[in-house]
Amino acid sequence: MRPGLLLGSLLAICAVPSAVLLALIATGSAATGPALAGLAVVLVAGVSLALIWVWDIERLAETLRHALMENSRALALAAAAPRLPPIERVTRAIERLARTLAARAAQVEHLLRATETIVDRLPDPLLVLGEDRSVRRANEAARAAFGGEIAAVLRNPVLRAAIERSFAQGTPQTAELTLPVPVPREVRAIVLLLDPPLADGGRAIVVLSDRTRERMVERMRADFVANASHELRTPLASLMGFIETLRGPAADDPPAQQRFLAIMAEQAERMNRLIDDLLSLSRIELTEHQPPSERVDVPDVVRRLAAAFEPRVRARRVRLDLQLADDLPPVTADADQLEQVVQNLVDNAVKYGPEGGTVRVVAKHALPGRWPSRPGIVLAVSDEGPGIPKAHVPRLTERFYRVDKGRSRTAGGTGLGLAIVKHIVNRHRGQLVIESEEGKGSTFTVWLPLAAEKQG
Repeated sequence: MRPGLLLGSLLAICAVPSAVLLALIATGSAATGPALAGLAVVLVAGVSLALIWVWDIERLAETLRHALMENSRALALAAAAPRLPPIERVTRAIERLARTLAARAAQVEHLLRATETIVDRLPDPLLVLGEDRSVRRANEAARAAFGGEIAAVLRNPVLRAAIERSFAQGTPQTAELTLPVPVPREVRAIVLLLDPPLADGGRAIVVLSDRTRERMVERMRADFVANASHELRTPLASLMGFIETLRGPAADDPPAQQRFLAIMAEQAERMNRLIDDLLSLSRIELTEHQPPSERVDVPDVVRRLAAAFEPRVRARRVRLDLQLADDLPPVTADADQLEQVVQNLVDNAVKYGPEGGTVRVVAKHALPGRWPSRPGIVLAVSDEGPGIPKAHVPRLTERFYRVDKGRSRTAGGTGLGLAIVKHIVNRHRGQLVIESEEGKGSTFTVWLPLAAEKQG
């Protein structure tokens, strides 16, 4: 109990009656004995009333403090047993108000958590920006899509300009932008200013809708028609010519028919391979912006494919030399697509290498310095072929690009194998390096990041 409050309360209660009694004694208007007795009664009553008053006031202050703290149990104890009826009524009113406010605060907290959950589960990446344009919140889709690159995304000049226009004009803004990292993506951004701001200082939200798939589909339709029509024209013309010949001059020439039918079967098989590779490339490009999530053991993939290549290797008398490290950890990959990478690289090495030569497949830990700083492994496929002139190396992963068109078609190539490899490696957030020296063969090396350690 505070002495100052007690003394002030005592003076407020006793000052007037005490002064009146002392004045009566001083003027002789009242007998001294009874007046002093009355003064004593006033002082005793004043002290008692002041004690009760101060105790109730302190209980009331305690009640208010716990009401502000929203501590229900302490509130009930603090509000217990006021002695003066007015103070008791005020205390009970405060207690009811505090409980009502606590219930409403709990309801608001529940709604806020529900809102945060809804925002976090939205399929499109969403960022909440503060007045200083810093990121106050990012939902799960944004974290999955951009990871640690969110700051780099916000530095995109087109997006930054849309954000500044929204802050300056107070109106929604849209922008179409291309993000180069971690893989090229086309994004439609919508910037919405919040008025009033959120409780955490959020002043604007940025919704980033990935349009890569839609744009890719549009481009692929056009590319497929152009590429397919160009590449299929030659075998189709050949088939039509042979059919015309079989109907006419060779109609009664069985040996010529057998020879022409064999060529037609070869051309039809070529068209079939071409269509398969085009469809495969289209499927890969559709998912290139979505990283894989499986854990794949690279040596296992290589061993399976080496067994599948045995007939072809035996036919060309090629030695397949596997050098696979025993302690390689798994990588984050799509198992089917990783098999496709190894298959295409080994197929090229067997196809374009010399008969009786060696194709070497190496899987080992990536050495620091040459490769990204993240932990990873390298998979290298080497042949002893004629090599590739340096001028052609940068263009090898382009669609339908061939160093020697005649030799490629004779060997059954479609010109799409390395394009498929490049897009698969891009999807896996890896790197493809091609090294070749004329007369000494070629080496195709793929770097892949290791899978994250499992939690728990």
